[in-house]
Amino acid sequence: MNPAGGARPDAETTSSVPSGRVPETQAVSGREAREVREAPTPATRKTPEDDAVVDVAPTAPPPAGDRAGLAVPPPAGDRTGPTPPPPAGDRAGPTPPPPAGDRLGIDAERLGRLLGDAGLAWLVDRARQRMVRGRPLTGPVTLSHPDESQRRAADRLLGRAPRAGGSLSVRLDTVDAILRRSGVSRDGLAAAVVALTGPVTLRAEVRDREERAWEKAYAPLGALDAGLADWAERIRRDGLVRRLARTPEVAGPLVADAVRALRALPVSPPAARATFAAQNLSGAHDLDDGKPLATLVLSGIRWLTGFPDGAGGPWRREAWASAGLLMDDLSSTVLTLNLRGTPSLDWMADAGEPAVLTLRSLTRRTPVAAVPATGTVHVCENPAVLSAAADAFGPKCPPLVCLQGQPSAAALTLLRDLSAQGAGLLHHGDFDWGGVRIATALSRSVPWRPWRYTAAHYRAAVTGVADAPDLTGPPAATPWDPDLAVALAECGVRVEEEAVLDDLLADLEVPATEDIAEHRG
Repeated sequence: MNPAGGARPDAETTSSVPSGRVPETQAVSGREAREVREAPTPATRKTPEDDAVVDVAPTAPPPAGDRAGLAVPPPAGDRTGPTPPPPAGDRAGPTPPPPAGDRLGIDAERLGRLLGDAGLAWLVDRARQRMVRGRPLTGPVTLSHPDESQRRAADRLLGRAPRAGGSLSVRLDTVDAILRRSGVSRDGLAAAVVALTGPVTLRAEVRDREERAWEKAYAPLGALDAGLADWAERIRRDGLVRRLARTPEVAGPLVADAVRALRALPVSPPAARATFAAQNLSGAHDLDDGKPLATLVLSGIRWLTGFPDGAGGPWRREAWASAGLLMDDLSSTVLTLNLRGTPSLDWMADAGEPAVLTLRSLTRRTPVAAVPATGTVHVCENPAVLSAAADAFGPKCPPLVCLQGQPSAAALTLLRDLSAQGAGLLHHGDFDWGGVRIATALSRSVPWRPWRYTAAHYRAAVTGVADAPDLTGPPAATPWDPDLAVALAECGVRVEEEAVLDDLLADLEVPATEDIAEHRG
């Protein structure tokens, strides 16, 4: 009823709906209903018409303003003009990407609770190590001496009663199934490990990448001469560069510097090692003892010159000197008999006494020694031969040079000077593997012919020596007479120079006018 007492058709329609109910034919969202229930109460007294509005009749009455004959603005959504922007969450535009865990099908929060426990760190680490090695995540992993927190974490993960024992075992495929079934990690344990610890790189891929880097570091070795090709291959195999450099990034410059130094060797005339380093490398101290570059270059020098194995300061000094690099010019010496060319040498030759020449004396004035009238200089390995020749023949002995073992820088300098002047060199050494290596090293510096140093001479010496000692050391080639290496291997005994001293002295007694080469056969 309206205030005037008349009945309105719409009020009757509303009265057929019980108060507070919504007819089944009219669906209203929860938000809409809530807005209606929370609408402010008018200050005027409620009328039946107001009840009808509140009860949401099928046909809603016109707004109050319409009933009063007043213009009422339409609801916000129906107003004409610019439409206010929607809330930020509803605005059109690119949808932000989901978190990383969601993209991987992982519930990061639950995963942290399930596998992120400190007591399961060992389990995650074991799984990651298997992934790095490319092995499947199946089978058990065992912790030998777990603490109580690690036992509790494993039991909680697997949903089992606490267990006692000396070790703790967990099957990885069981953990994988738990993660998949629970929805924590859609792709199982492997994806969970990546989410917890970061991307996994297969060890094989790392190894291949490192090998490519090492090959790049070794590339400068290809610029070496043929004489060092075998050395370059050897240091690839034996790991010398890897031990010195540790990483390919360090090895690259190291190998490049070593190649640059070796390509400039041997040095003739000899020079100070520091001067050579300053001229060919980055600084005067680059080849100082103890530096990786010095070790690598010295290895190449020994291959180049045939310098034997050894250790200690004197050995290193002579090894450097074998390629013409001097640590000092007084320590390296050579023993001679009856060479002439300087007042001091002439005086010693007149007396028939041995003379010791230093590297300094040989490099300050060249040439020091003159070629003898015969054009030939005999070369022996052991001082006993030179001493016996001085005793036997004195000033009448043909010129003789003693290497005193491995050729020193002084010996090589003297023999190079004599050879350059046209002297012929005749060499004899011990019949053993060390002796033939010395002879081979000498041949890399100067040309020489064998002096009673062939297979025939060795076999003859073996028959004349009683109780000869056995050969030791690895075999070596004898390029001047390949049959000599064969004979040494067959007979298996060593014959030192002192054992054939009488034969050598007999050769030195031959008149100077006789052709030494023809006499030796």
